[in-house]
Amino acid sequence: MSRYAINRLLQTIIVLIGVTLLTFIMVNVAPGDPVAVMMEKKADADTIERIREQMGLNDSYPKQYIRFVKNAVKGDFGQSYFQKLPIKTLMARGFKVTGTLALFVLVFSIIFGLVMGLLAAVFRGKILDRIIMLISTLGMAMPSFFLAMILQLVFGLKLKLLPISGINTPGSYILPTISLGVIYGASIARLTRTNMLDALNQDYIRTARAKGVRERKIVLIHGLKNAAIPILTYMGTLIKSILGGSVLVETVFAINGIGTLLVEGIMKRDIPVIQGCTVYIAVVFVIANLIIDLAYGFIDPRVRVSTGE
Repeated sequence: MSRYAINRLLQTIIVLIGVTLLTFIMVNVAPGDPVAVMMEKKADADTIERIREQMGLNDSYPKQYIRFVKNAVKGDFGQSYFQKLPIKTLMARGFKVTGTLALFVLVFSIIFGLVMGLLAAVFRGKILDRIIMLISTLGMAMPSFFLAMILQLVFGLKLKLLPISGINTPGSYILPTISLGVIYGASIARLTRTNMLDALNQDYIRTARAKGVRERKIVLIHGLKNAAIPILTYMGTLIKSILGGSVLVETVFAINGIGTLLVEGIMKRDIPVIQGCTVYIAVVFVIANLIIDLAYGFIDPRVRVSTGE
């Protein structure tokens, strides 16, 4: 298991290096001078050149990249050009909101998807299975921002049960969580149903039933454990999808999270903000995938055997 973990850790480090390099290249090859944008064209050429020199933007690209990586390792992404605050302060403020929302969405999606998928598999071909599949199809087809606006109209404006903007109370997370969680929960439900049906048709399941093992134990332990690998794989991509989808939902609900911060940074070409948010999202994504890769080895020993250990 140690060799398997070390291989995955090395792959994670390589991916992070690649992300920092691609982020640096994409930000710096974009047209436009960030200093000119920051000064709103009110400064003369000499002033702009002096500011560029002070900010290190006149250094060669390799020197800028090395400085960027060294500071990123320390968690220092510099200061926002426009808000005049350290990036780590802005990201900490945004992460508190986005991280909480992402956690709620992840828990909601997993519970919703697993329960619906298990019920659909157990009652295959019956009316409950058809209803669940219809709900999951609608959930996957409906964009998160469209569902968010419907929930705002129904539960916010019409019924006046929940707030429709901002994060002022714990209840403010309910509508954004449902808006993001339904589409991912629907995908997990369909994936769970497919893999559970395959697992429940295996010989070891029939043997367990012949021995008189209770159906609940067969489904939750024998069936779900062997159907978990594809579900775990999807959950790894789910982290990235939640962080990406939060940009639209945060905009609809006027939530000041990482997504809103990144969009504002892109619109203003605030390079430190773009670099900091991009690296943050990449780090969260690759760490989540690393944890899931390590979980493979514990759930299914065949994964460790395939690595040569």
